[in-house]
Amino acid sequence: VPDVVVLASCPGDVVATLDCARRAGVPVTPRCAGTGRTGGAVPLRGGIVLSTLGMNGVKEVDVRDRVAVVQPGVILEDLHHAVEREGFFYPPDPNSQASCGLGGNIAENAGGPRAFKYGVTRDYVLGLEVATLDGGLVRTGRRTVKGVVGYDLTALLVGSEGTLGVVTEATLRLVRKPERVFTLLALFSEVRDAGQAVGAVVDARVVPRCLELMDAASLQAIRAQGVGIDARAGAMLLIEVDGDEVACERDMERAGQACVAARALEVLAAQDGTQRDRLWAARRELSPAVRKLAKNKLAEDVVVPAGRIPELLVRVDELAASLRVRVLTYGHAGDGNLHVNFLWDEEDELPRVQAAIGRLFEEVLALRGTISGEHGIGVLKAPYLGMEQGEGLIALQQRVKRAFDPRGLLNPGKIFLAGG
Repeated sequence: VPDVVVLASCPGDVVATLDCARRAGVPVTPRCAGTGRTGGAVPLRGGIVLSTLGMNGVKEVDVRDRVAVVQPGVILEDLHHAVEREGFFYPPDPNSQASCGLGGNIAENAGGPRAFKYGVTRDYVLGLEVATLDGGLVRTGRRTVKGVVGYDLTALLVGSEGTLGVVTEATLRLVRKPERVFTLLALFSEVRDAGQAVGAVVDARVVPRCLELMDAASLQAIRAQGVGIDARAGAMLLIEVDGDEVACERDMERAGQACVAARALEVLAAQDGTQRDRLWAARRELSPAVRKLAKNKLAEDVVVPAGRIPELLVRVDELAASLRVRVLTYGHAGDGNLHVNFLWDEEDELPRVQAAIGRLFEEVLALRGTISGEHGIGVLKAPYLGMEQGEGLIALQQRVKRAFDPRGLLNPGKIFLAGG
């Protein structure tokens, strides 16, 4: 629980707050919309919670330079609407886009379904204005696509989870809005077949902008939202392509044939924008819908090389059976990023869930993956950092942290264990 909450309305408020915290030796927890999944915006040692949600202006959309200049409190969906009115496109699209702030997206290097084709937040942040603990504002980066002047501090700050500085403004790269978007639904009796189809689609020389996988338990949650899905289906792929009409039709045909070859029960194209929007609304509401299936839910965000998705799905099923835990899996299969959700009702199940999480991370690392794809490390994954990174690499990162924050006042206890 914080001792003080500061509601910043301008960069000067952020600078003054950090200066005060430095002089008093008080910890500061930066916070935007609070939609993160690993506790990155939750204070561990009291002190100040510094909210930038009130700094919510889209300062500029420059169609000539193809950039947008925004404050950290802008809700992502509002930015999408602002740039699409001008015929442009900001691709990052985490499922919380209707409520998440760009400051948090930058802090976590947010991704989303479209990351397979378009990349993640870091790929679109050209420059930042950042308040540092020495009481000043620093501008990093540039307004151009290219630039190699000095160290790339912009890339370092993106994904640093508020441990190095507080973003007060961002210059973001835009791309042209695609001419057409087509959506395909492929149903499978087994999740393993769906996993095999992911590779088959890519091997068919298709680069979907989205390639989402949902297992049987996920489909149960979607059906509960009123979306009619064939009862025979034990897994589903949601495939989306974009571009001009000729390219979309070609890619849809190739993707459909690849799914059929992977033993799809049925392959369906969304008939219109309304049907497409309904499918995506159900997908975006999947995480909250899952909460209705059990009293407790903990979602882990892991990534393996995309070709290892079928193996990961098998290993998840095996660990769930051996440890007697309930698991529900869905996610961005195109880039190997799955959200493995652990569900339980009774407290005596928790030790098995915790053991299953540790086992999941071991399996992911054995497949040469990573324990966090887009949710960050925060508090919840800090104890597992050493599973993926060696002592030398962790120590190097801690030295970088001390260069920005010698006294450990900015978001303490995040990424590294408290006191680390």
